[in-house]
Amino acid sequence: MTRDSSPDLLVLHAVRLTGFADTPVIARRFGLDAAETEQTLRDAEARGWVQHTAFAGTGGWSLTETGKAENERRLAAELADAGGADEVRDVHREFLPLNARLLRACTDWQLRPADGDRLAVNDHSDPAWDARVLTELADIERALTPLVDRLGSVLTRFRGYDTRFAAALARARAGDGAWIDRTDVDSCHRIWFELHEDLIATLGIDRHAHA
Repeated sequence: MTRDSSPDLLVLHAVRLTGFADTPVIARRFGLDAAETEQTLRDAEARGWVQHTAFAGTGGWSLTETGKAENERRLAAELADAGGADEVRDVHREFLPLNARLLRACTDWQLRPADGDRLAVNDHSDPAWDARVLTELADIERALTPLVDRLGSVLTRFRGYDTRFAAALARARAGDGAWIDRTDVDSCHRIWFELHEDLIATLGIDRHAHA
């Protein structure tokens, strides 16, 4: 039976997953009440787990090192209580080859090697090249859905990555390539990066050891 996460854990985890975001964005990540999220963030700030930074007219929350450790401690306890550690580890192992394919697809969307320039920027003037990338992303999307289903059967907070990815890819296939790799929209790359962060945070492993 799938397990629901506590609101205070979801707030802390949303900060981890977004990296740097204001209160409304953090609240929306898991559909939480904005006022309650703000209070939880203030409590976490008092404990030294999060910090609020403002610059250039923008502001947002980020985890401190102490907050990152607290987040991982709570995630580990939650996973142990749910009894799903083996399943999440298995999904992570299956995720890694897909991760390599996703990174390659995003690179191919950004770059199209030319004679004398292996790092030539993709100007999207070759429909066949771009179509191949979109086909690869569609294959990755199909492989992602069962993995997210398995994760969601352990912890409900894992649900939705596949539908978000599908929505971003649909926008890209409709002609807006920004939804493949931009960081300021819920793009395929951003969603994938977030899922990867979610998995390694939940399992307490080093992202750079499994890049």
